[in-house]
Amino acid sequence: MDLHYQIIEFLEIHFFSGYNILNTLIYSLILILIIFGLIKLFKMLEKNPEELIFYLIPFILTGSLIRAFVDNNILLYSWFLITPGIYFIIGTISIISLLIGIHLEKKLNISYKKTLISIGLILLIPNLVLINRINIIPISEIISIWVILTLFFFIIGKFSYLYKDKNNLAIISAHLFDGSSTFVAVDLYGFSEQHILPNFIYKETLTAFSIFPLKIIVISLALYVIEKYVVDSTIKGLLKLSIFTLGLAPGLRNIVTLALSI
Repeated sequence: MDLHYQIIEFLEIHFFSGYNILNTLIYSLILILIIFGLIKLFKMLEKNPEELIFYLIPFILTGSLIRAFVDNNILLYSWFLITPGIYFIIGTISIISLLIGIHLEKKLNISYKKTLISIGLILLIPNLVLINRINIIPISEIISIWVILTLFFFIIGKFSYLYKDKNNLAIISAHLFDGSSTFVAVDLYGFSEQHILPNFIYKETLTAFSIFPLKIIVISLALYVIEKYVVDSTIKGLLKLSIFTLGLAPGLRNIVTLALSI
């Protein structure tokens, strides 16, 4: 067996065949390194990444759609079209779009945010066209649970500073959306969880409903620490943007997968 074949086999087993402890650690390390690089970039650009939370939604939706299309055989399987490959690609496109937007803002006085979301929508439209069927039942189930839980935190925001901030509310809402889609997919439709830790928790508790207290506790603590101890606005904004994306992206992927496959 030559070295080339051994390398291909190693990558296939440990990186291209689902999640395991090794690739989870490697991907987490890569994400941390990317975040440090983005901190330097945003400081150089003198932009606060927290301002981009809502403007990046078309990019996030595009990545989630492509991932779901692979799950449903609308697009052929490729590591570059599944997690995390597709999000590395979408992230790179988002950064390039941001740089284009900032350049146009300096040259033509066009808001970089408008350019950013415009490019995102242009990328999104062709992917929406690929949707060839849709089941409204799982969508309505997920949306119903998500709206009720988000409304609960909206009410809490009237009394708590943590969720009075619209971006913090958007972040917990994104993770409640992910939790709702996971609960419906696993408990109601028999789908399985790919990530190691959540899968272990679901097996121990016998229900994916356990994702809700887990997410609420972890995200609330993360936001509390960020608000109380992170002084640098760039670091604070990028942490919030990252947490928002890590909630919304898999949630969108889940709901599209369900809508197309059920």
